[in-house]
Amino acid sequence: MIEMYNTNLETNKTTKTKNYEKGNWINLVSPSEEEIKEVCENLKIQEDFIKYALDYEEKARIDIEDEDSTVLFIVDIPVLEKEAGSLVYSTMPIGIILVRDDYVITVSIRKNDIIQNLTKNKNIITYKKSRFLLQLLYANASSYLNLLKKINKETEIAESVLKTSMKNKELLKLLSLEKSLVYFTTSLKSNEVVMEKTMRGKIIKLYEEDEDLLEDAITENKQAIEMAKIYSDILNGTMDAYASIISNNLNGVMKYLTSITIILAIPTMVSSFWGMNVPVPMQYSKFGFIIILIFSVILTSVVTIWLNKKNMLK
Repeated sequence: MIEMYNTNLETNKTTKTKNYEKGNWINLVSPSEEEIKEVCENLKIQEDFIKYALDYEEKARIDIEDEDSTVLFIVDIPVLEKEAGSLVYSTMPIGIILVRDDYVITVSIRKNDIIQNLTKNKNIITYKKSRFLLQLLYANASSYLNLLKKINKETEIAESVLKTSMKNKELLKLLSLEKSLVYFTTSLKSNEVVMEKTMRGKIIKLYEEDEDLLEDAITENKQAIEMAKIYSDILNGTMDAYASIISNNLNGVMKYLTSITIILAIPTMVSSFWGMNVPVPMQYSKFGFIIILIFSVILTSVVTIWLNKKNMLK
């Protein structure tokens, strides 16, 4: 899919367009080979720059083509994905290509909230390419912060459920959230390298307001890294604690079942002694059965009391 936007120089209003004009923002979402060729032929750029961003495993980085003054920025953005019927948090790369001083291109594998929100942002000015890039980086860092808060909330809900009953569903939910935090932390650190390099390397022209915006984006990104680390540490501690609780509960159940087995074995043992085909005490007594029964009850009671004092029945 190709969408093109252009900001009028006089009114500063951004509208959709179908013409390739200088100052355009060209948004590519899961483009076909024909669409990639169309854009590259009109803008005179290499197809690889667009295809790099369509690789799901591509790492956040900056690539510069000196021959045509084209700069590719790849950053990781947070996304929600369906997995086994439930939503999980993950990341995917998007590409921002600054083509000379003429065009800015965004390339993404599929639709995402970052780009969708930018298309609705009335403050987006397509011919200010540096500002556009920095607004996207800031929006991306803010999106990480919002989703991290949601992850923390879901963690608290799962913990409250686990306090009353140990359900595999909630434990698997915590495991999924822990995996999401690992993805987030890795992507945030990669994005930080890209932004720091942009700040130090003078890769793009930055005005004073742009530098302030980039510093804000870096600050938001650092805050997101710290939050992800804190939440990850808390979640790791929680998972370890529940693993210990489950182990202790299992040991308690096994101890209880062992004690019950011992108690039930006593009457069986006594009756087996008097059931042998050899002469035994009281075999001719008319009160023999009653005496043996009382003896079994007393012996069972004594063992039960002893086990209870040893906390084997709790």
